[in-house]
Amino acid sequence: MKLHHFSLTFLTFCLALVSGPKVVEAASISTVADGLNNPSDITFGPEGDLYVTEKGSGGDGTSVASPSAAGQSLQYGTSGAVTKIENGEKERVLTDYPSLAQTNQTYGAGPQDLQFDSEGNPYLLMGYAGNPQVRNTELDIPDQPRAGELGTLGSVDFEDNSYTEIADLAQYELQNNPDGGDVISNPYSLVIENGTARVTDAGANDQLNVGLDEGNINLETVYPEQTIEDPQFPEDTSNLPPVAQGEGPPEQFDVQSVPTGSTVGPDGALYVSELTGFPYPNNEAKIYRIGADGERTVYAEGFTQLTDVAFDDQGNLYALEYATEPQFEGDFTSRLVKVAPDGTRSSIKGNGLFASGALAMGPNDEDLYISNRSAFPEGEVLRVNNAATIPEPSSVAGTLAFGVFGAGLWLKRKRKQLPQDSSN
Repeated sequence: MKLHHFSLTFLTFCLALVSGPKVVEAASISTVADGLNNPSDITFGPEGDLYVTEKGSGGDGTSVASPSAAGQSLQYGTSGAVTKIENGEKERVLTDYPSLAQTNQTYGAGPQDLQFDSEGNPYLLMGYAGNPQVRNTELDIPDQPRAGELGTLGSVDFEDNSYTEIADLAQYELQNNPDGGDVISNPYSLVIENGTARVTDAGANDQLNVGLDEGNINLETVYPEQTIEDPQFPEDTSNLPPVAQGEGPPEQFDVQSVPTGSTVGPDGALYVSELTGFPYPNNEAKIYRIGADGERTVYAEGFTQLTDVAFDDQGNLYALEYATEPQFEGDFTSRLVKVAPDGTRSSIKGNGLFASGALAMGPNDEDLYISNRSAFPEGEVLRVNNAATIPEPSSVAGTLAFGVFGAGLWLKRKRKQLPQDSSN
């Protein structure tokens, strides 16, 4: 996602929506942990413990200009962390990791996603949300020795709190800039398969494959812009980029993709959610499918500001919306949308869901876990109990046209080897 579109720098078969998803007024949602510092992704480790990456709240180090929020600055610090939740108890297993955040400690960038390989080895993806050249110059000073870890992928050791860099995703963007826009990198989500890390970069709008042994980076796909007709803009455009200013809003506006969460689907393909950049139009976000042949197709559409996606073993797709209205409206009420295998949609809106950032299926494959208040220093993890029982609408809200694989494949599922934030 690029600066000139004031985008967020922090997220076949086609689903045709006939009507909006039914909103469930009441759902069984409970708090698993609170007091988390800009929580990002969540995942379950080999022993069934829940891990939460905390982007941190910056610090009192160097101040740099925010690449997305006009007139805002980001402060550097080492408040990033990873927390393990075991039997309801929190323990920070990684601490003092690099972090950037606004001066009010919101909208952090730092530890972004933690995933384990098939042997139980943990790998950490570090967000950045900025121009790599700024990291390499303004943040590269002697008293900030860990700033260079922003925008990288590395292996970690919980015993000694160490981080060993494997690949520099931000530097790749600086040197290659695959989408040809402004040079911005924000590694956002991570899937590990067969010795390869599949990284979604929400800043660069691309999908990268990284060999965990050699650290070599290969481009898989670039996510496309889309043109929005009669886009909605805030009444006050004084703080917006020049392309959104003028005598009146443009009749058409090119919106960047901003890919966010990712997961492996029942068919073994990679599924990636899309937030869409400024002005965060309603019902324009998509879920992409990348097959084994590398072909990128639209799997489902009609969403708003998606930050993550997950499947359960019944073939239900869960899509998490960070907010259901453009972010400049100031309403960050989130929504969890369930899409059944036949395409029927239902949802939970509100009920405590606010600026929600990530999803993970629990070990029992029934409960769904959500990182909530993900852009704030007092974030939390919520549990949706028995998520598959979210009531269905009384009438069919959507239809699913099966194309590249049949219904039988929905009976098996490959768990994600496990939206972000917003600008003002």
